[in-house]
Amino acid sequence: MLKILIKYEEKNAWMVIILLAYYFRLLFAVVIFIAAGCLNTSSALAEDLNINARAAILIDGETGQVYYAKDADKRRSPASLTKLMTAIVAVENGNLDNVVEITRRAASVSVGSTIGLDKGDKITLDNLLKAALITSANDSTVAIAEHVGGSHDAFLYQMNRKALLIGALDTKYANTNGYYDPKHYSTAYDLALIARYALQKPRIRELVSTRETIVKWASPEKEREVRNTNRLLFTEEVKGINGVKTGSTARAGNCLIASATKGDKQFIAVVLHAGNRYREAVKLLEYGFEQVKPVVIFPAGKKLGEVAVQNGIESKVTVTVADPVRVNVAGDQLKNIKVKITLDPMPTAPVRQGQVLGSAYFSINGYKLTKVPLVASKEVEPKAFLNRLLYRMSE
Repeated sequence: MLKILIKYEEKNAWMVIILLAYYFRLLFAVVIFIAAGCLNTSSALAEDLNINARAAILIDGETGQVYYAKDADKRRSPASLTKLMTAIVAVENGNLDNVVEITRRAASVSVGSTIGLDKGDKITLDNLLKAALITSANDSTVAIAEHVGGSHDAFLYQMNRKALLIGALDTKYANTNGYYDPKHYSTAYDLALIARYALQKPRIRELVSTRETIVKWASPEKEREVRNTNRLLFTEEVKGINGVKTGSTARAGNCLIASATKGDKQFIAVVLHAGNRYREAVKLLEYGFEQVKPVVIFPAGKKLGEVAVQNGIESKVTVTVADPVRVNVAGDQLKNIKVKITLDPMPTAPVRQGQVLGSAYFSINGYKLTKVPLVASKEVEPKAFLNRLLYRMSE
């Protein structure tokens, strides 16, 4: 009887041990799951963004550095994002206080958003700019073009020329407002460059961040309240939203350029033909603020290559960077950084320590990060005794 009891207790003890082990294993799994969930809520990676847009990009508002890109170099219809370039040419070449008399051509524009201009109306260039950037009025851009350019076609020439000067090499304009035309196109990358340039203009920067305002006519005396088409200005989805422009046509889909600033960080997001342009732009901006940090991608003094030296006591010298290479980059993109080294022709000794012997071009996903000089890591004296003696005497 005693043996049976001992065996029964041993069996129960083992069952208790097994149950406890199972319990703690389950508890550990739950803790890990919760911790992982907490980490992931604020740490989206680029591959997890799943941006629902035909093309998209995120750049640094100060430097223009690219942090995320999806088909960003593919030409697409820009819709009313076109109006940013219209505004740039207007503020750079026109007097915003000038009164513009509306022509028949400008008054006849009726497709899409308009401010209701009539032939013979008189209105300042600044009020036309308000209408174009805040309520996306198509008639106002034609009036702007005719006044500033002297003619619509002359103004288009200025728009296309300015695009090239900004570096938007895959952009071409056939109109001032974004109506579809096979010869009217841009890319997400170019539009980000244009937006970055436009935001350097105080009046444009002020208008694209304005929620509501009043457009006033000089003659006949009337006014109209206008509300910004950019819904992000009216929400708290991202702190620091300060622009920029919406655009929509059947072919272009729903497009948006969004900008936000927090402290010393500014990001510009572009989404073209997006499912929900506001949600997708917010995802990009949040990714920038959460993930982009200053990082040393190459330390000073570390070997980056070698250069052959002519007539030196050593046949080659190591090249490196004089200072640590620091960039702002998202941590999950560090693995995508590449470097291309360009070396000068074979130098003749003497070679001084710190002498520039080439350059290193760092890129990420095909876009420039930074370019830095490569320098000699040490001194290489001339091989010939007399030359070496003269070199030392010159120091």
